[in-house]
Amino acid sequence: MKIRSITYFLNPEWPLNTDKFKQAGEFIKNAQAAYEDAGYEVQTTRMATTPFPILFKGLNKQEIIEAAKTLEQASAEQGFAYTALGPALIDHPDSYTIIPALIEATENIFCCAEMGTKEFGISLPAVRACAEIITQLAPLDPNGFTNLYFTALANVSLGSPFFPASYHEGEQPKFAIATEAASLAVDAFTQAKSLNEGTSNLTASIEKHGKTLNDTAENLTNRFGLPFGGIDFSLAPFPEEASSLGHAMEKIGIPEVGLHGSLAAAAILADALDKAEFHRVGFSGLLLPQLEDSTLAARAAEGHLTIKDLLMYSAVCGTGLDTIPLPGDTSPDHINALLLDLAALAMRLDKPLTARLMPIPGKKAGEMTSFDFPFFANSRVMSLEAKALKGYLLGEEKFSLQKRDRK
Repeated sequence: MKIRSITYFLNPEWPLNTDKFKQAGEFIKNAQAAYEDAGYEVQTTRMATTPFPILFKGLNKQEIIEAAKTLEQASAEQGFAYTALGPALIDHPDSYTIIPALIEATENIFCCAEMGTKEFGISLPAVRACAEIITQLAPLDPNGFTNLYFTALANVSLGSPFFPASYHEGEQPKFAIATEAASLAVDAFTQAKSLNEGTSNLTASIEKHGKTLNDTAENLTNRFGLPFGGIDFSLAPFPEEASSLGHAMEKIGIPEVGLHGSLAAAAILADALDKAEFHRVGFSGLLLPQLEDSTLAARAAEGHLTIKDLLMYSAVCGTGLDTIPLPGDTSPDHINALLLDLAALAMRLDKPLTARLMPIPGKKAGEMTSFDFPFFANSRVMSLEAKALKGYLLGEEKFSLQKRDRK
């Protein structure tokens, strides 16, 4: 198991508070060393800020872009590899239009955008705006890679250490841990002689690592006075068999992920995680990113795994739709329909879901991607079974979906 990120949450103020940045840099250096001393590889250190419409309130579009570039440089100087500027907000509708230019003008800035929240419900204009952002970002890189830096949010609270969904509120900084822990699921079921033994193995392994991660965090809190937000113990994968969540699902007994039985396997893994006791934050579920998991990428390429399958699995476990390659000519209208489904699922089930969709310029459904990126396994461009919405669903309304009464 690895630590995907130590994420530092901060209101950096504008103009930037240089003392806050120095404190952040000092902390993250010591935090990385502490977790490495505890036996973990720390892949990245990241900063997440107050949502940019609030942080840069009163600035025009160009001023916001320049401010983001300044913040990016200041963050990098303090040892942070990536910075998240939080979401465009439903009650700041102009903030959505800035994101494509903001991401284009920077190298290591991540953004997200709200589609639905408990406060506002689902905003039909916000969902459409997210679809527009995705299609505008796609042609900025020949492989559609720019969409890696953006995700659409539904019912996602602050404090998650997984990018691009991270953001902060308030004046008190804090930190949180994101894990790359799919290998724990693979190991748990490789060593087990029964289903129940496998799930018990996984729960015990999560608790064991959770205690070490939390003990290290408590030591850091005692040294620096910085609150610990928690661990997002999502079973995030890496594109190799030993760290593939898809491979773990097949260890349980699924011939190929995407065939019937896969939903049950996902639920079993998620349930084992839910039973574990640790200081949790964020999604703390299964991450099923097509391009970041070698088995998922392979099953999609073979035609077993579809977008509808991944959306269905999100109902019992995951974080939504992540790193999904789409045809380059996919229209905003078609993406809008998919995003609305995801937002409805998130609000009805009262769970956080995101969508990081990647239209690939020049590619058609069924063709293979050609990424040269160590965190990606190439896969098939997915077919999107959608048409433009019409009628009431093209309106300007916000609407709420009551959480299902389970009495």
